[in-house]
Amino acid sequence: MSQLVADDAHPRGPQQRHASLYTDLLQTVRELGLMRRRHGYYFTRIGLVLAALAAVGTGVILLGDSWYQLLMAGALALVLTQVAFLSHDSAHRQIFHSAAWNDWTARLLASGLAGMSVTWWRNKHSKHHNAPNQLGKDPDIDIGVIAFTPEAVGRRRGLVKWFGDRQGWFFFPLLTLEGLSLHVASLRHLLRRKATRLERIEAAIVLTRLSGYVAVLLILLPVGKASAFLGIQLAIFGICLGASFAPNHKGMPLVPATMKLDFLRRQVLMSRNIRGGVLVDFGMGGLNYQIEHHLFPSMPRPSLKKVQPIVREHCARHGVPYTEVGLFTSYRIVIDYLNNVGLRARDPFQCPLVMQYRN
Repeated sequence: MSQLVADDAHPRGPQQRHASLYTDLLQTVRELGLMRRRHGYYFTRIGLVLAALAAVGTGVILLGDSWYQLLMAGALALVLTQVAFLSHDSAHRQIFHSAAWNDWTARLLASGLAGMSVTWWRNKHSKHHNAPNQLGKDPDIDIGVIAFTPEAVGRRRGLVKWFGDRQGWFFFPLLTLEGLSLHVASLRHLLRRKATRLERIEAAIVLTRLSGYVAVLLILLPVGKASAFLGIQLAIFGICLGASFAPNHKGMPLVPATMKLDFLRRQVLMSRNIRGGVLVDFGMGGLNYQIEHHLFPSMPRPSLKKVQPIVREHCARHGVPYTEVGLFTSYRIVIDYLNNVGLRARDPFQCPLVMQYRN
């Protein structure tokens, strides 16, 4: 309450003061040149990914009819995960100054190489960035197989309720289906009746990529091995993507639909960073700097690490909690949170900021 009184007494008023917390930080970041494009970094990354895809393709052809092809399926999944990260960066317009160049790079990477719709994903992802973990606004916490609120679990009955009470333990195994789910959701979006001209072009690219991929597998391998190759590749791809996105918001406070928050608090309080060094940076495609990414969505990936100390210090100076944990700790938090939603009906709105607003 004393903080609220202090805010009200501030000469600029609480809304202006809260807004200035972000604008002041953004000005500092721009002055340091951290929003500058990093063309060399991204051209190198894209070149290496294309080379890796070519190497995997060559390996598949040379191995022929062999169960060692399952190793190549795993390798392909890892490379396609890096393709998805690059498409994510381009969709956020981190690579080029031109919006069109970014959009088409994201489209060719996602649709042509990974077989997913960047249009579908960007529409969904933009809503998430606008209101992370906010009920009714963030599509990433919509009710589905996994329930994120006690109310959602409470409405379940029978076998579905049994699953909900233990959903944390099923979360990561379910990620093996995420790769297939992404392809299905992409096609459902692109093939709908009211698709735009660009979406029809994207649909043609995605369908060509997916059908061509399956055709090549069936030409090179017997049906059994081709099916196993496809299943392994989709499962590992789904796990890699899901394990990169899940730690960043799952288990952080959920926000009531009607609550209004200033931009800095909205992004920082609902996000979690993952520490771990170069391997984590590579394996998570820079998403381990989730707080910085949410504050500066168009910041090139290599600059996120550089801006982190500035953001952490800024948050500490203004009393905004900044969350960072290790990778495996984050997974334990996700599992515990999902199990607690069903087993102990913990209030998902428990958060110092929310309690302050309630007061």
